[in-house]
Amino acid sequence: MSVSEFINRYREAFGASVSLPIALWYGDEPVTEIKRIPRCFIGAISKVRDDYLLTLCSENVKCGGGGTYTAFREMPEYVPQFVSGVEHYKKTAKMVQEYANELGITLSDKPYLNFVRVDKLEDWEKVEAVLFFATPDALSGLCTWAFYDNNSTDAVVTRFASGCASIITFAVKENREKGRSCFLGMLDPSARPLIPENELSFAIPMSRFKEMLGTMNDSALFQKAFSILKKRINRSTQDNLSC
Repeated sequence: MSVSEFINRYREAFGASVSLPIALWYGDEPVTEIKRIPRCFIGAISKVRDDYLLTLCSENVKCGGGGTYTAFREMPEYVPQFVSGVEHYKKTAKMVQEYANELGITLSDKPYLNFVRVDKLEDWEKVEAVLFFATPDALSGLCTWAFYDNNSTDAVVTRFASGCASIITFAVKENREKGRSCFLGMLDPSARPLIPENELSFAIPMSRFKEMLGTMNDSALFQKAFSILKKRINRSTQDNLSC
């Protein structure tokens, strides 16, 4: 399924008022000028839905954890103690370090991490993951679609993670391992204020998304049950826009 075909079918399934997903990939060239961004770049990623191009690199990613989870730098020594002793997200700094080690992050050999809305793509060739920001009703559709041809218990998973790890790290690693899991994320209390309160993220590695493009038309997205949710999704979106 081409990019344009996907966009048409996605809007048909979810409604015209739902924002398009974001494609991300590492590359040798930036898609836009390297801009200064807030220390936590989750808000900048969210803005890509609004026709905003974003390139991250070692120079503009200032967060210690963010530099690790974007694979631009090794984890700074202070991060495990910060996550444990300041944020209290893990009981001990040792647990944080062990968890990070188990992720098996390999430093990127590409200098840039690009984010564009999918309607800016010509094809899927370079994409490593597709990212959705979605309400519970929209997540119902995305998860149902992901479950359609996958009986595995890890068809959709959620894990302890910073916002950036749940959006980037898991999906990129899964894609490079040709895996089939999708990742529900943005449960990090520190990052959640940077996206709307009724949204979570849903990251699909390209290795899995290619399969899902082939099942989209036959899935429940175009059946009666989800059509009822589609009406509520779009009614809620319009209500939010009018506030």
